[in-house]
Amino acid sequence: MENVEKMVKAILDEVQKDGDKALLKFTRVFDGFSLTPKTLRIPEEALEESLNRVSVEFKQAVIKIKKNIETFQRKVLPKSWSATRRGVTLGEKYTPMDSVGMYIPGGKFPYPSTVLMTAVPAQVAGVKRIAMVTPPGNVTHDVLATAAMCGIKEVYSIGGAQAIAALAYGTETIPMVDMIVGPGNSYVAMAKKLVFGTVGIDSIAGPSEVIIIADDSVRSEYVVSDLMAQAEHASGAEALLLTSSKKLADVVKLKIGKFPNVKIQVFKTMEEIISFTNARAPEHVELLTRDARTLSKKIIHAGAIFVGYYSPTAVGDYYAGPSHVLPTGGTARFSSGLSSADFMKRSSIIEYTQKALGKAAQSIIALAEREGLKFHASSVIQRGKK
Repeated sequence: MENVEKMVKAILDEVQKDGDKALLKFTRVFDGFSLTPKTLRIPEEALEESLNRVSVEFKQAVIKIKKNIETFQRKVLPKSWSATRRGVTLGEKYTPMDSVGMYIPGGKFPYPSTVLMTAVPAQVAGVKRIAMVTPPGNVTHDVLATAAMCGIKEVYSIGGAQAIAALAYGTETIPMVDMIVGPGNSYVAMAKKLVFGTVGIDSIAGPSEVIIIADDSVRSEYVVSDLMAQAEHASGAEALLLTSSKKLADVVKLKIGKFPNVKIQVFKTMEEIISFTNARAPEHVELLTRDARTLSKKIIHAGAIFVGYYSPTAVGDYYAGPSHVLPTGGTARFSSGLSSADFMKRSSIIEYTQKALGKAAQSIIALAEREGLKFHASSVIQRGKK
């Protein structure tokens, strides 16, 4: 990890210094693509062309999923408020960020779903400018068509730590943004960590993970398919079955065989399983048990909780409405999945009448003078003079 940090820092520094020149260099070295400043940005005509190239079924799926995400994200959108009592008006004003950069990862598969899961919450929040970056090898018709269907017009063929640097610092071609969201590999995650403070970020995402909690009431095929679904992610993804049924564990183990990143643990009681799960604070938790809804109330640390036999992780990854950009590596102990609320800034509203300030003056002056901040006290005292 120390070597990754050193390498990423060098990339960030060079992009900050040399702009497009550094972007083109790193894209050639790491991705094997020779671009120019003019070809960094994908033209809108290419987005429309991709839209014409994808199937009707694909478009229909994107439309349905986009609607589901919009409906859910409107529910969690925070709202401004104010209240007045005895001459004091207090409240909070929520305003959207001006600009956001979305990182859409490449690698083993293209991810049009991540376009939806990052763009739509930002749009619901009211973000005016959304820029999308994705590695050159990830520029597929599915990804570009999804961007077009989401109304994203600013798309750049750039990936890795250099893409994060471009969004954070800006280059001649790519204007800087206020916040960067979206998952990526260890280099992308490190880059987001290092630029935090210059820009906001959603999280530092690690490998995907799921804990499946199951008892002897579930069909073993459900467990096997869900474990394998997790395991087919990029290397490092972890799929863990926790069960109180040795019979189920043996059947699942036999059907899966020796498969990397899949682990099975048997516990004596469900209480032990819940305790273990909360300590791990995983990205996804599936509850495939008789009393799944009751157990869900006991899960206090998880990015997303899937309740019952017919709620596989895939329904959250693709369709339900909550974003699939979720906390990993135990960070669900203190953070949450991406939502429209993350694209909003909160400003406190404070308004006092002269009479209300007079009533508060003595307390303010006493504390300010105690801290040695005499002009703080003076600013209140002056307003009490006639």
